[in-house]
Amino acid sequence: MLKPNNSWMWYFDLKDNSLMLDLGSDMVFRVGIPAKHLIPSASEQCEFTVDDASIFQNYKENVSHLEISEPRKAELALNAVAASRFHKPMMPKSWFFDTQSVSCEPENGDIVTLQTPLGMAKFIVIENSGCASLCMMVDVEPLALSSTKEMRFCDTIKVMNDRIAAYEEDAILNLALVG
Repeated sequence: MLKPNNSWMWYFDLKDNSLMLDLGSDMVFRVGIPAKHLIPSASEQCEFTVDDASIFQNYKENVSHLEISEPRKAELALNAVAASRFHKPMMPKSWFFDTQSVSCEPENGDIVTLQTPLGMAKFIVIENSGCASLCMMVDVEPLALSSTKEMRFCDTIKVMNDRIAAYEEDAILNLALVG
């Protein structure tokens, strides 16, 4: 089990063109966010702060009930912390997703669902900016956005909040039992 400590360091690896997190004890985590989506300060070495540790714990708690492996939960939480700290602002790409009939005001760290005409997936909210939210996919199976584009585990996308549905485990389970 990963426990944040004051020796963890963020740094950018030029060879791999990736943001990394040195976890100490010869362990290094490679962040899954493409370099083109990172703010310029991501190229500077900096410590994993107390705020990062708090955000990490929040994400870990919010994904604890998901049916993915413990290593995937840790990967998701670390990528979510990296996104909350280093992700560039982006414009919403809501057109891939269906509008929801019930309004949703997600909080950072909430598990939500997004529906396309081709499927549905769970996401964790990284940042709600009022009318839109940056979301990171938590499902391991890819989600088709169109016939040529798909999202994978830990991919990020910003969508208008009217496309987001609250994740209700029991409601999804009941749909599966009825269907």
